[in-house]
Order: sequence, then C-alpha cells, then structure tokens
Amino acid sequence: MLRRAWKPIAGAVALGTPAFVYYRTYYVQQTFELPIRVRNAEGKAEMRSHTFQLLPLKTLEERIRENATYRTHTSSDDLVWNFTTAALASNDPLEDANATQIITRDPSDPSAPGDYLFFAVMDGHSGFHTSQLLSRILIKAVTVRLSSLNSPTSQSKTGILESMKSLFRTTSTSDRKSPMDADPNLVSFAIKEAFTNLDQELINAPLRVLANGLDEAAKKSKVIPDLSQHPLALTTMLPAVSGSCAIMAMIDTAHRNLYVACTGDSRAVAGIWEDTGDGSGQWRVEVLSEDQTGRNPSEHERIKSEHPKEEEDYVIRDGRVLGGLEPTRAFGDARYKWPRIVQETLNQAFMAGNNKPLRPPPSLFKTPPYVTATPEVTHRELSFTSTGNTPSSKGIRFLVLATDGLWDQLSNEEVVGLVGGYFSGLKGAIPKSELPTLIPTVTGAAGVDGKRQRTKKSGEGLWSFTDDNLSAHLIRNAFGGGDEMTLRKMLSIPAPYSRRYRDDVTVTIVWWEEGRAHEAKLSTERIRPKL
Repeated sequence: MLRRAWKPIAGAVALGTPAFVYYRTYYVQQTFELPIRVRNAEGKAEMRSHTFQLLPLKTLEERIRENATYRTHTSSDDLVWNFTTAALASNDPLEDANATQIITRDPSDPSAPGDYLFFAVMDGHSGFHTSQLLSRILIKAVTVRLSSLNSPTSQSKTGILESMKSLFRTTSTSDRKSPMDADPNLVSFAIKEAFTNLDQELINAPLRVLANGLDEAAKKSKVIPDLSQHPLALTTMLPAVSGSCAIMAMIDTAHRNLYVACTGDSRAVAGIWEDTGDGSGQWRVEVLSEDQTGRNPSEHERIKSEHPKEEEDYVIRDGRVLGGLEPTRAFGDARYKWPRIVQETLNQAFMAGNNKPLRPPPSLFKTPPYVTATPEVTHRELSFTSTGNTPSSKGIRFLVLATDGLWDQLSNEEVVGLVGGYFSGLKGAIPKSELPTLIPTVTGAAGVDGKRQRTKKSGEGLWSFTDDNLSAHLIRNAFGGGDEMTLRKMLSIPAPYSRRYRDDVTVTIVWWEEGRAHEAKLSTERIRPKL
C-alpha cells in the first residue's frame, strides 16, 4: 500500500506538479460515503452520511473464498457428485450455518446399494445459537427418524406418521414388495415430523431445566429461583430464543428421489438442461421451495386460520408476523411460541442474572404460538440420463440451496444463468445484457417469492466468471460481479452498518455427472485464497 501510494507522488515531483494534490486524490479514492441510521440527541432515528474506508479488492476476494469448500463423492451407480459451499458474513459474527452428510446404505438395508446425500443451509437471526446447533443435529434428527421406516422392531408411535403408515400398509412388513423408504409420502411425513419434534426439544429444553431446578421449598412458595449460573442455563435458552430458518435437500440415490424440506425463507432452485429444436439447448429453472413469509398468500391465510378472527387484521402486518418476524416458519424464536407467563418466568430464572434480559413479546401477542418449524416438503424424481450432445448436457444437473441473502440480490433466472455459464466455460467479465443470449433459460416451476419486491435492474453492468469455487462465484456476482467498484463498496461496509445493504449469505451447490467416476477426486478440499 505504501509503495503504491508513493508512486504518484514521485511522478508529481518529476513533472513539477505539487505532490499534495496527487496525495490527497489518492486517499480520497479509498473512501466512500453512505447514509446510515443513527440516534440524534433526542433519541430519534435519523439518516446521516458516514464515510467508510474502501478496502482493497484482494482483501475482499479473500473474504469471499475464506469459507469456500469443494467435495466430490462417487456413488455405486457410477455417478460423480460434486458440491461446493461458501459463506460471506454481514453480521458479526456470521449468523448462517450449513451442514453436509453422506450416508452409505448398509448391505443389509432392503434398499441397498445406494446413498443418502444430505445438504442443508441455516439462516440464523437474533444470534447464531440456533443455526449453529441445527448444523450439528438437524440431519442427524432426520436420519434417526428415517431409519425407523424400515425397522420392524421400532417402537416409535408418533401420531401422524403412524396414521400415514396405516393408510399405505396393505401387507405385513416382511411381505412388502418395496421398502417403506421408497414411498415419497412416508418419507415426506417422516422429514416433517423430524423437523417439528426437534424444534419442540429446543423450545422445551429450558422448561425441563427449570423443573429439575425447583426444590420443594421453591415449589411451595412459588418463588422463581435464580438459575442463571446453572450449567445449562444459557446452553438451552439461547438456541430457543434466537431463531433460524433451514432448508435441507435429501437425495436418495437408491430410489432416485430428491426431497427438499423448507422451514422459512431460504430457497432451493434446480437447473435442468434441455435440448431445443435448433440444437442449442437451454436451462430450465425449477424452484423447489416457497418463501414462507407473510407476503406469501398461502402462509398469510394459514396463520390467519390458526388464530381468532379478531386477530386477522394484524396477525400479519407489513408481511411480518405481528409486524416483527419476517419468516412465518422457523426453529427457535420462542418469543413467538412461549406463552407470556412462560417467557417472564424463564427470563427471571435464567437471563436476568446473566444480564441478558429477554425482549418482551410483541405488543399484539395474544394466542401463541404464531410460528412453526414444520416444513413444507417437496419431492421430485431424479433422472440421470443424458439427453444432449453439447458439453453442458453431459449428465450435468444442479441444485442451489441458499439463504435469503443471495435471493435478495439475484433472481432465480440469474442464478441458473450464472451456474450454466460456469459449466459452459465462460471466463472473465460478461455484460449482463448478453448472458441470457449466451446461456438461455426458461422458467419451469416458479415458486412463490415471499420477499419485498426489489427494484428491477436495468441489465447494465458486468457478471464475473473468475472464481474456481462455484458457490463463491455466485456470492461475488450477488454483490457486484465484474463491476469492481460496486463490489468493493458493498463488501467494505462493516457490521453493523452492512446489514442495511446486505445480509449474511450461504450457498451450497450440488451437481452430478454420469460416467466420469474415473475422474473423481475422493477428497475434501478447502479453497484457500490465492497468494
């Protein structure tokens, strides 16, 4: 930096121009101004201009690639599975999380051979506690529930799922022609139940700690004890009171099924290559989830139906639950689930003594719960047959899972076009107006966009095709792409001011290729910044 700063000064001296002119110009170019919200002397919010340092591009590229990973897996049917993940923080610390797990079926499994491939991204809010916990236990909870489907010795009696089993069970388990985990209806209900039960465990954990911490004297006097120093006080409370959306894709290679379970407003989008009559081909955009916010009409109606009629005018306000929480489904967020008296009791028992008082429930809070973690689960049959002859169609299909920080910036069509362009070998800076011609897309299932309507872009600017990691490639293009100054400004804004302009982003991309097992690298690689 210093050597670069001295060069214009030396040139100025040689040319006889006052050095301070160049020196001042150089440093002016390293800052930029943005309006930020501040409190004035009267305590009222107002917007003021603030100057920020413009960070070097190299520093910001290192941030984009810092959490980037790439892995491959070869399944028993000669398919090569590739998956990348990258994350970029806006909050400090990052409130997103992610998880990946591959489970190979045991030879004794009725559906063997084959694999379960799990991919999940979690979008935390009001802290990272819920999302980080989900990254460790969500997939495990689902696999435990799925394992009981084909287990004749399972003693689990779990209401809805058992009822569903009875509807589909026409013969004894030993006489069934196909395993129960081959039935998309049963698998979908098992996933829903796993999500719902896990959230119940999160929400009820502090209550169990409180119950176990009450001695006989406290029970008789009805005095709430101070359990703030209990080893499980914050361990159970923080994941319950913070919150997280989650979206999980499960690929069952044995039965060639894809399941997507969505709780909240993260999104899953697939790109499917299709041949066209002229031989050029195109990518079909398939949205596999719906944004679950108050702006989604079906979610709005669902929540209204679950509460008294006198609440229907305000149970969703400005697209948010009681005017506060944007996602209508989430893990944790006990502030929208616990009755008011429970919140007050747990606050006094666990949080007051830790100087972490709970926020009171929303002013319109009357008939909880208002938020659920039960997901919507969609199912698609997977086809692994190549149909085209172009380089882009050699068995390649892909799936993008991302938190809403990506979808706030890029449309479904732009994401599929950017991934398709990566597979087609595009390099360097590509005008945004030209990408739809180079990489044609067509909309299949459109899904429901539950986010606030964005200002439509003019098509000006540049996309960038420079990153080796496919997830990092999308993150770069979400915040400026080939427009270096835009990228630098967006990523130079520090927390907490950055949250007004961009959210945390986590992106996982999965794609599969046929007949290339001999080329696969059976390894895990973390992408490191290039020096």
